[in-house]
Amino acid sequence: MPDCIVVGCGFVGSVAARHMAERDFKVLVLERRNHIAGNMYDYKRDNGILIHKYGPHTFHTNNKKLYDYVNKFDTWFNYRLKCMVNIDGILTPSPFNFQTIDDFFEPSAAEQIKLSIMTEYKGFTEMPVTNLLTDKNPLIREFAGFLFEKDYRLYTSKQWGIPPEEIDVSVLKRVPVRFSYETGYFNDKYQIMPEHGYTHFFSNLLDHPNISVKLNTDAKKYLRVDTESGKAIFNDAPAEMPIIFTGAVDELLDYKFGILPYRSLRFELKDIPVDSYQPAPIVAYPQEKEFTRITEYKKLPDQKVKGSTTIAVEYPVQYEPGSGTEQYYPIPTESNQKKYEEYRNALANIKNIFLCGRLAEYKYYNMDQVLERALELCSILDTVYGLS
Repeated sequence: MPDCIVVGCGFVGSVAARHMAERDFKVLVLERRNHIAGNMYDYKRDNGILIHKYGPHTFHTNNKKLYDYVNKFDTWFNYRLKCMVNIDGILTPSPFNFQTIDDFFEPSAAEQIKLSIMTEYKGFTEMPVTNLLTDKNPLIREFAGFLFEKDYRLYTSKQWGIPPEEIDVSVLKRVPVRFSYETGYFNDKYQIMPEHGYTHFFSNLLDHPNISVKLNTDAKKYLRVDTESGKAIFNDAPAEMPIIFTGAVDELLDYKFGILPYRSLRFELKDIPVDSYQPAPIVAYPQEKEFTRITEYKKLPDQKVKGSTTIAVEYPVQYEPGSGTEQYYPIPTESNQKKYEEYRNALANIKNIFLCGRLAEYKYYNMDQVLERALELCSILDTVYGLS
């Protein structure tokens, strides 16, 4: 019998497993997929190009503690991601900036819009489009309305499968409008990628004699919970050891309160016999009917492969249990959050089950945010079990 059970070996599961292993716990990691690294899993195509199976990932943070943590387990290099958006056949920077104004407005009108922004938002470097939509200046409102109708409304509706009015406003604030010509998708101090890929980083993270990983293993075959008695059952016996659960809580409780909705993704991979397909690693297509963006992995990061490139066309779809699709994005609506709270409350009296991660907490996390949550969990485990 292990001293600690971890369900899932994505970022949270792997960090927690390593933490407990270093405190001399025998850790069993159960992973339903056939690989480690969760949604950060990457591998090389036959043409030699490293791709991210579950969509593009770059690590960015302002937190030196997180930066130092990942650097303990692999070599990372600086990488500044650049993205673009195709609107009316014109490629403009993402996040939108002053170049976007120049791209879509006549020169005199563009100068007036930029001057209005610099005057009214003096001291600010960026602002969510939701703020600009209600600005008192009609020129700024016109610019924001153009962006909202040509990009935000279309992309959000397609990505989430519901009108933007129904989605939590935090989604619309994720990509602000910049008040400069600065490019680069993120502003964070540390923007890095692992030299040998994410799978290699996770392999190092899990490389400890106290960690055992079982792939192709559905934890539900071994683990169940009795919410009435407040007991976790593992292999048909009461389980007193810490259980770190990073999977979907509705699955754990057999959808007792209904299915928690998620958006999923389908990727269409294409190997193309050219050196370069598009001018940026990621280009969004808000006006396309079905797909949202195209990632060119040869540029994520830059890879020295001649005469070939690989692109992934990304199609958002609704997640359906049992369909083979993955749960990517919790859908942040008030009703969905209330349903999640029912699940969380039902598990609250089972003191040795610790929920953490995007699925377990039904919350969208960036990579640095989920690492921070994982390290917070490690501190909680230290406190609960008297570890140093």
